[in-house]
Amino acid sequence: QVQLVESGGGLVQPGGSLRLSCAASGSGFSILDMGWYRQPLGEQRELVAIISSGGTTNYADSVKGRFTITRDNAKNTVYLQMNSLKVEDTAVYYCNANCFPFGITWGQGTQVTVSS
Repeated sequence: QVQLVESGGGLVQPGGSLRLSCAASGSGFSILDMGWYRQPLGEQRELVAIISSGGTTNYADSVKGRFTITRDNAKNTVYLQMNSLKVEDTAVYYCNANCFPFGITWGQGTQVTVSS
């Protein structure tokens, strides 16, 4: 089995920055794509950013130029650097990984609140 543990959420003022981390633990797996999703209160979960094992990235239009996804394959960890945060970025952020042979795995989520 694989477990994903997120950290780094919190309260920040508009224009501020946060860095989320997500580490995968377990044994007998390899990680393909890793990504971050978010779910604002009362809304559906949406893709924020995704990164392949080779480092190819893709971003939601709403975060392009502000957020950066990276990964450390040696540590089975994915990061999301969030800059110029806006009130509308407030959501629970979930880490996601496609782990062979176990399939799609989700983290427990971490709250990000952008408010003055």
